[in-house]
Amino acid sequence: MAASAAADQPVALEAVSALGRLDPSGEIHQLAAPISGIGGSPRITRLLVAEGSRVEAGQLLAEFDTAASLKAQARVIDSRIANLRSRLAVQGRDIERYRELSRQGAIASTDLDGRENELLALSGQLQEAVAERERIAADLVLTELRAPIAGTVLRLHARVGERPGEGGVLELGASERMEALIEVYESDINRVRLNQSVLLTSEAGGFSGSLRGQVLRISPQVRQREVLSSDPTQDADTRIVEVRVGLDPEDSQRVRDLTGLRVIAQLED
Repeated sequence: MAASAAADQPVALEAVSALGRLDPSGEIHQLAAPISGIGGSPRITRLLVAEGSRVEAGQLLAEFDTAASLKAQARVIDSRIANLRSRLAVQGRDIERYRELSRQGAIASTDLDGRENELLALSGQLQEAVAERERIAADLVLTELRAPIAGTVLRLHARVGERPGEGGVLELGASERMEALIEVYESDINRVRLNQSVLLTSEAGGFSGSLRGQVLRISPQVRQREVLSSDPTQDADTRIVEVRVGLDPEDSQRVRDLTGLRVIAQLED
């Protein structure tokens, strides 16, 4: 009887464990270099941030080699605009004098017409030069990379002297609050629920002790794992479900500079 009763007792399930990584809780922006006139990316001439740098919206992050020639063009066009404005001022004074002489009959009206046509031509040249200066100013904006938001530089994909590739120049995290992205085996996902408590430890000792958090989101899609185990015998094609875990505020501050750090998550029943 005792043996039968023991056999009928439910087997206690082990807590769900999963591998994951730390991520910023906000959106991650991948910032690309501008496209140059020949269709490629310009070289970086100055890089003003490093991985882990905190930046404000609008802060200058990098400059590109297209700036030098555009600044030279801007100086030339500025000089031309100043010259045209001076000529217009002189021509305007001459026109007033010629109009008075024409009213007095001292000069032929054709002389006045010629002066007025010259004035119109100079005015047109000035408008064209101003438009060209505006175009250069717009192109100069593209010789700089500025932060679209306040955040933290998560990763640099290119350095000074390099042409950024498909990865762009850098990745910028939109928030200092941290989360963990964990990959739960599809066979265990039925034991995961929203607001479930989670204990996180570092797989390689990146932080001491443990972090606490709660399940924020459970992906509706089953996919192949991305955060691979350090065990090479495990099947990389294992099917998992992504689960987002929000860290408690105090723990979030402890690891805000550890984006990408691998963690082991234990979901508490």
